[in-house]
Amino acid sequence: MLTTHRISADFFDDSFGLIAIHSNLEDYAMAYGINSNCSLYLKRMGNDLHLDESFFFSVFDWEDEINDVYWTLISNSCTIVEAVQSNGLFGNDSSYRTNHLVKERKEVDYFLKVDGADETALEQKVKAINKIAKVVTAYPVEAHTLKSKRNLIF
Repeated sequence: MLTTHRISADFFDDSFGLIAIHSNLEDYAMAYGINSNCSLYLKRMGNDLHLDESFFFSVFDWEDEINDVYWTLISNSCTIVEAVQSNGLFGNDSSYRTNHLVKERKEVDYFLKVDGADETALEQKVKAINKIAKVVTAYPVEAHTLKSKRNLIF
């Protein structure tokens, strides 16, 4: 007789801190600004986060072994260019399609996910991120209120 084991959805640890960041900076510039202002060492991961079809979300991470904290900067949007066939005057046109990692927070440009930090450290980082030039605002988000929080667990 063959035994089948299933992993419960409750098995995943989804207790992490989350900071929402609104900014029009490119992902590498945002990572640089956070590294400079928050004394972090975020580096681009070798592989981007790949969800549905051809959507790739940039990810920067750093494991602070001294404080036992894992930091992850994730882009919330991915825009791809699609060719649109047209028989009109202008021939083939391009169309842009944007997908969001956390669909209920489409206005957020980046998320800084923090595994293992206490609330005071999180508040300090929010204050430091808000001092970065071209950051409109940054604020903590309760991860358990997000419907698509599973997209942030990888």
